Amino acid sequence: MTITSVLVANRGEIARRVFTTCRAEGIDTVAVFSDADANSPHVREADTAVRLPGNSSAETYLRGELVIAAAAAAGADAVHPGYGFLSENSDFAQQVQNAGLTWIGPPVKAIELMGSKVESKKMMADAGVPVLTQLDPGSVTENELPVLIKASAGGGGRGMRIVRNLENLESELEAAGREALSAFGDGTVFVERYIETGRHIEVQVMADRFGTVWTVGERECSIQRRHQKVVEEAPSPLVERIDGMREKLFHAATLATEAIGYEGAGTVEFLADEKGNFFFLEMNTRLQVEHPVTECTTGLDLVALQIRVAAGERLPAEQPKTRGHSIEVRLYAEDPAQDWQPQSGAVHRFEIPGAQFEVLDKSGIRVDSGVETGSVVGTHYDPMLAKVISFAPTRDQAANLLAKALQKATVHGLKTNRDLLVNILRHPAFLAGDTDTAFFDTHGLDVLARPIAHGRAQELSALAAALADAASNVERARVNRGLPGGWRNLRSQPQRKTYNDITVEYSIGRSGLTSSVDGVELIQHTPTSVTLDDNGIRRIFEVSSYGSDVFVDSALGPVRLIKAQRFTDPTDEVAAGSLLAPMPGSVIRIAAAQGDTVTAGQPILWLEAMKMEHTVTAPADGVLTELNVTEGQQVEVGAVLAVVTEKTEGAEQS
Repeated sequence: MTITSVLVANRGEIARRVFTTCRAEGIDTVAVFSDADANSPHVREADTAVRLPGNSSAETYLRGELVIAAAAAAGADAVHPGYGFLSENSDFAQQVQNAGLTWIGPPVKAIELMGSKVESKKMMADAGVPVLTQLDPGSVTENELPVLIKASAGGGGRGMRIVRNLENLESELEAAGREALSAFGDGTVFVERYIETGRHIEVQVMADRFGTVWTVGERECSIQRRHQKVVEEAPSPLVERIDGMREKLFHAATLATEAIGYEGAGTVEFLADEKGNFFFLEMNTRLQVEHPVTECTTGLDLVALQIRVAAGERLPAEQPKTRGHSIEVRLYAEDPAQDWQPQSGAVHRFEIPGAQFEVLDKSGIRVDSGVETGSVVGTHYDPMLAKVISFAPTRDQAANLLAKALQKATVHGLKTNRDLLVNILRHPAFLAGDTDTAFFDTHGLDVLARPIAHGRAQELSALAAALADAASNVERARVNRGLPGGWRNLRSQPQRKTYNDITVEYSIGRSGLTSSVDGVELIQHTPTSVTLDDNGIRRIFEVSSYGSDVFVDSALGPVRLIKAQRFTDPTDEVAAGSLLAPMPGSVIRIAAAQGDTVTAGQPILWLEAMKMEHTVTAPADGVLTELNVTEGQQVEVGAVLAVVTEKTEGAEQS
């Protein structure tokens, strides 16, 4: 069978990754896109693109009949599901085949068997694969806490909750069910024992229809937030140091693969302890987000193998050997310091030097991304900006290479988790291979999320921003452009500018720069570049301004500054006790009414953004004097959702 044209039933980075291989294989590409994605790079890069009317995934990418109709209209003869959306939907896989198209994925039966985490664990136990016992939610005891609620369908951390108090179990079951239903169309959840300091180890498998099964190395993905992976690497540092563990893992993964008659690329996931004991979690019947680290350590193009297996080709009898070390991080538009709040808005500038979607064969950086300069991150989909991957002969080299690439990347516009990622990669515990699922709790998220550039680095960056702003003012001046910024015949005080909580003072005279930052000499300054001599060390600062946002990039690290306004706009002021929307989203539930008495921390309403629920709580004891939203209403970031007025002592007595 020959595949000539592939429709990718996905979007963004995922679609671009598959397109890259298709182009290399001489295969035509077809994209589908929602209205929100009309200007996405994946649409422009495809040979053909078909619109799916609507914005949300439920209206577009999750509607299999629309995707199949798009394939027929574009003349595609195969469908690649990517990962996420319909990639593990057995009904969709069957519909693709019923339409006479080649399904670049596993057999429908295999997807069905692994589609329910509840049923798949029973099957794996029968096949001799170690599993964790499922618990009955109605009979969970204090001694069994903490427990983990998981969605039976899907993945990516949606529909997952840790429960440490029995009184919260029922409400968390309901919330997890709602989140799972929204993300996967299936609200089924189950409960199992939660292992606090486990290691998330997974085995990449590749199988053909002739019975050949490859176990193509393991990956470790233990550092997670909200049960979603943040850092992934191959090989696993835990497996590397425990004799015989790799062989046992590969044997269990092979048993799992053979038990369901699997074909194509898949991943068998395990939860392991520090002694090397492991338990089956799930089998992902698709390509994984973190597949690039396996590609880099094997030299394989897993997408190309998927296409060849789907076309009926055999895998070679001998599987490839592994080499070196690869680490991947997920660069997200989110604020880790504010409970991982997702961000939305414009990406002003996005530059991460490295190979695009390529399998690395020597030390270097690979970047898999669905955004570029000028892209807009909306609220309908996951806020991942890019996967940044390093490959090097050793783990330490791979970590150092990746940390440096991230630090030097130009990312302007949205808040991201970039600083967190760099701090992780440079943390002694990470470099020692101590990377369990409690990494953030153990080492402190507040510490790990601190800016790379702090202290004097921030002061120097703020000074550079002020000097660049002064140069910009001079450049825009209509008269006396030859005079320095802020020039006076009789100087009475220095120039003063405030960014964030940093106020810098400076003046430029015949003797040069005088500033509130000691030991600094000005070499040159333009509206976009400032060179300073910092106690004998010459430093170059690149400055970019977008309204009140200023981004300063230097070897000291990236710094984001917000220029303080001289005067407050009265329309920007809000009443005390106002509950502001932390992000754009949809109000999915309201738990209080106007006039109700509420207590500090009491949930008032829930917002859904990017398929995750976010609880908005009362800031203090008082009365809900305003409720400005209704269920189903879309709100923008900063919108006043409600107002809680604190009770004064006098009011209580009256």
